Amino acid sequence: MTEKIAVLGAGKIGEALLGGMRRGGRAPEDLLATCRRAERAAELRARHGIEVVSNAEAAKTADTLILAVKPQDMGALLEELTPHTPGDRLVISTAAGITTRFVEERLSPGTPVVRAMPNTPALVDEAMSVLSAGSHAGEEHLAHAEAIFNSVGKTIRLPESQQDAATALSGSGPAYFYFLVEAMTDAGILLGLPRDKAHDLIVQAAYGASVMLRDSGEHPVRLREAVTSPGGTTINAIRELEKHGVRAAFLAALEAARDRSRALAAGGDGPVPGDRPR
Repeated sequence: MTEKIAVLGAGKIGEALLGGMRRGGRAPEDLLATCRRAERAAELRARHGIEVVSNAEAAKTADTLILAVKPQDMGALLEELTPHTPGDRLVISTAAGITTRFVEERLSPGTPVVRAMPNTPALVDEAMSVLSAGSHAGEEHLAHAEAIFNSVGKTIRLPESQQDAATALSGSGPAYFYFLVEAMTDAGILLGLPRDKAHDLIVQAAYGASVMLRDSGEHPVRLREAVTSPGGTTINAIRELEKHGVRAAFLAALEAARDRSRALAAGGDGPVPGDRPR
């Protein structure tokens, strides 16, 4: 008997999951999607050969429901799904800050829920997805969620109490990298390099460093020290970074992201304590 998986809210991450599952061998007839706009539905049908249905139809038909909507839309979606979702469905939420308890309380008693936090490299099959089981989800549910999210990268399991920290570190992590590349590109231009050449130099350096960090098994401090010669260029740059508090800024930034994830979980839609107007 084939299993149907529905992605509700097939935006960028949702479509990335659909594409990953198709590349992993799932037949188009085993996948469903939902979206708000007719033109978006037409795009999904054309690209993936899948059926696009209503949220209610997806809940009635699919064995696994992946809720890939924004956090502020989750309450309304669950209210729509509740009358149509049997308690034996596996429900996976990818919305930042939304707890498994929030989802469980709005669905049939005993519904297995898994919380997942992928990041945008899912678009190129290089995501890191963090999975946490709800109170009714067992090993088989986590294993099934892993199979889905492994189609677009890697997965790791963490207790849900650590999801807000993982969201700050991994879910938002690509944005910090892009911010750093932007700043280093500007520095390259300041130093006299053309923008495109500065960009290429930085991206390849970052890629090579990432592969070394992943494959060598060395601590990042050891790898950094291997580039840092006494009295050389690198140590002078590191001194300036330390002088300007870059390490402390990263610590504060990730704490702010974690706190925002907690605020979303609490239903907050305004600034969290410590936020400054921008």
